[in-house]
Amino acid sequence: MSWSFSIGRLFGSDLRIHVTFFLLLAWIGYAAYVQGGWAAATDNVLFVVALFACVVAHEFGHALVARRFGIHTPSITLLPIGGLAQLEKMPEKPAQEIAVALAGPAVNIVIWGVLVALGASNTLDLTADLEGTQASFLGRLAALNLFLALFNLIPAFPMDGGRVFRALLSLGMDRVKATQAAAMAGQIVAFLFGFWGLSGGNPILVLIAVFIFMAASAESQDVEMRSIARKLRARDAMITSYESLTPEDTLDAAAGALIRTTQHEFPVIDPQGAFHGFLTRDALFAALAHEHPRTQPVAQILTKDIPSLPLGAGLDKVFDALHQGAPAVVVVDAKGHMLGYITNENVGELMVLRGR
Repeated sequence: MSWSFSIGRLFGSDLRIHVTFFLLLAWIGYAAYVQGGWAAATDNVLFVVALFACVVAHEFGHALVARRFGIHTPSITLLPIGGLAQLEKMPEKPAQEIAVALAGPAVNIVIWGVLVALGASNTLDLTADLEGTQASFLGRLAALNLFLALFNLIPAFPMDGGRVFRALLSLGMDRVKATQAAAMAGQIVAFLFGFWGLSGGNPILVLIAVFIFMAASAESQDVEMRSIARKLRARDAMITSYESLTPEDTLDAAAGALIRTTQHEFPVIDPQGAFHGFLTRDALFAALAHEHPRTQPVAQILTKDIPSLPLGAGLDKVFDALHQGAPAVVVVDAKGHMLGYITNENVGELMVLRGR
């Protein structure tokens, strides 16, 4: 996602486009130009833009329903294989997960109905609408919205249909086992998609297959880790032996600390004990690469607004805080004084040691 850039905010979410999306537009435009000239290229590119506007609407369907359950969506990213809504977390109540999952396809059904009302061909024959030489712009767009709704309902976790499948399984079994079963089903479907895409020369379908396979495995592991984390507390994963810096320490001093320790981030604490933020290894490297004066104080390149949690907070709360992008979570006592901190790396180590 580092290759994506923001084009604005909508309904509280950052709307982003991945640069590879423009490769898709260029490929489609060139292929159409070779076959039918500039008119065909323009028509096809505009059609893809309109289609992906419908994809964005699909993702906002998920985001707006999730918001009703108190779950925010920091960003929505447009990729060549579709859209990706980055929810803070997935609802764990089956009814809520089903509602969030079905909201996206429901948006495509509504768009299909509106386009039909506007004069698009009122047919369920997707092949005729998509491949017919006389198919209208609205007819093709309506047909693909119907296709998107049906395709996303395939029970291939973590697609929308797969999430519904997982939620239904959760009604009768443990959520971890339900996720594992849904993920296995999703990976089987991904394998079939990949075989279909390779045999038919469809690279987009192959990319979708790879995404489903990897995402199913990753989310299954995440759910399992969260299940273990609910039994642990922040104190179990907290780093208590570390080297800190002061706001007045220079970049040169920070570089020396980086060399003599194994830390990737350094808490910056003033002489009175107040925590100011973290100096990360990446921020230090970036400052030195841009030839900032090595006498510059580290206070100027800190990562601030670090989340903090009490000593007895559940480790699942730490996961949620780290998921927001902070380099670490600070563990504090009742008076707000820093006791230690937790990073993604040492949480992972704890999971391994606990027999994950």
